[in-house]
Amino acid sequence: MSDLEIRAAVPGDIPDIVAMLADDPLGAQRESPDDLEPYRSAFQRLADDPNQRLVVAVRGGHIVGTLQLTIVPGLSRRGSTRSIIEGVRVHSGERGGGLGTRLIQWAVDESRRRDCQLVQLTSDATRTDARRFYERLGFTASHVGFKLAL
Repeated sequence: MSDLEIRAAVPGDIPDIVAMLADDPLGAQRESPDDLEPYRSAFQRLADDPNQRLVVAVRGGHIVGTLQLTIVPGLSRRGSTRSIIEGVRVHSGERGGGLGTRLIQWAVDESRRRDCQLVQLTSDATRTDARRFYERLGFTASHVGFKLAL
C-alpha cells in the first residue's frame, strides 16, 4: 500500500466523497449525490474549523477512502481531549485490502499528535462487519450510543 496517499480533502473531492457515502444500503437512504450544494456548505464549515480534519485516501489518482476526524477538548477525564472518527468509507472496489485499517491508523496517529487521550467512534448497529473490524483494531464497544433526530 505504499502507493496510497492520505491527504486533506479539497472542494473538488466532494463528488467522490459523497458517492462513497451513498454507496451502501444506509447511505443510499440518506445521501443525495445529485445535489452537492449542502455538501459544499458543510465542507466549508469543516474547513473553517481547526478541530476538524476531513481526509481522503488516494491511490493512482483516484479517491478510494475518506473519514472525518473531530478533536474535542473537554473537562471530563481530568481535562482530556478526545477525538471522534466519523464518516469512514472505503470505495467498494477497495474493501478487504487493508485500506480501512490504514485510514483508522492515520486517525489514531493524528489523535496522538493532537494530544488526545481517547479516540471514539460509532457504527450503526446494523453494520456487524464494521463492528468486527473496529474490535479487531482494538476498539471496545464500551458504551451504548443514543441519537435524537431533529
